[in-house]
Amino acid sequence: MFDTQTARRRATAFAFSALSVAMLLSTPAGAVEQGGTITPMGVTDFGAGMLPPSSPYGTFGIRSTYYSASSLRDGAGREIPNDFHLDVETVALAYFYMTDLQLFGARLGFGGVLPLMNISGRLNVPTPGGPLQLSGDDFGLGDAQIMPLLLAWDTPPNLFITAGLQIQMPTGSYSTSNAFNTGVNHWTFTPVVGATYISDTGFEISTQANLNFNTTNTDTNYRSGIEYKQEFAVGQHIDAWTLGVGGYAYQQISDDKGPGAGDGNRARVFAAGPAISYFKPGLPLVTLHAYKEFGAENRAEGYNVALRLAMSF
Repeated sequence: MFDTQTARRRATAFAFSALSVAMLLSTPAGAVEQGGTITPMGVTDFGAGMLPPSSPYGTFGIRSTYYSASSLRDGAGREIPNDFHLDVETVALAYFYMTDLQLFGARLGFGGVLPLMNISGRLNVPTPGGPLQLSGDDFGLGDAQIMPLLLAWDTPPNLFITAGLQIQMPTGSYSTSNAFNTGVNHWTFTPVVGATYISDTGFEISTQANLNFNTTNTDTNYRSGIEYKQEFAVGQHIDAWTLGVGGYAYQQISDDKGPGAGDGNRARVFAAGPAISYFKPGLPLVTLHAYKEFGAENRAEGYNVALRLAMSF
């Protein structure tokens, strides 16, 4: 029989996230103004419904991600021939503190994520005088996230449920003269819910869903629409390992508003690929996944690789 107490200890790293690409695209494919989701995708996989255990000093984590795309899609999913390429490297530090205080029958906690980003890219933009190539790079602090409210229901023996509020702050650098920025220059408020079920034989199904509510970018007078994002993982626990597949689905559910918004620029994308994690009590939890995106509309389509480590003290 699978040890659910071990599953609870695995939660040391499943809660933290990092910031994703912040792109400034002026083409019609630039949905949500930046051409990519405002908050990160490919954040979690196994244990999406778990939060760290209560501990004296909290849980510390680090997440390293690499995103690369060479395809930009229009509203019908067709590739735009504009010599597009994007590379984003992110290292994010996370801290979570869960208490034994109860709210609605759940453990109460809070957390935060501080990302460091390196972004570079290029694309051709049509002009009356012919194609104009834009290129650039940016390195520095990204948009930090705080989680002022985290709730963890440890429903015995096999089900775990979480909920919380995430606030993304415009701490990253931003300039309308840059082709690519580490920040998006507006606030984002995100309610999050997650669930994990692990059978007595160690078979796991996990998912996490959230909604992004974006404020207006005051430098461009542009407001990105509401975004729905759901991540998932399905796998089997084998001793200290969990092996399976994961991915995400992203759909913008309301129109962008502002200059260049056109018909609303609603974006979507899906991703799937292998996921693996390793955990033994007393050691850091390590997770790795590699996803390929597909079915993109009004945004980039590429690859997402993420490595996470975390431990409670």
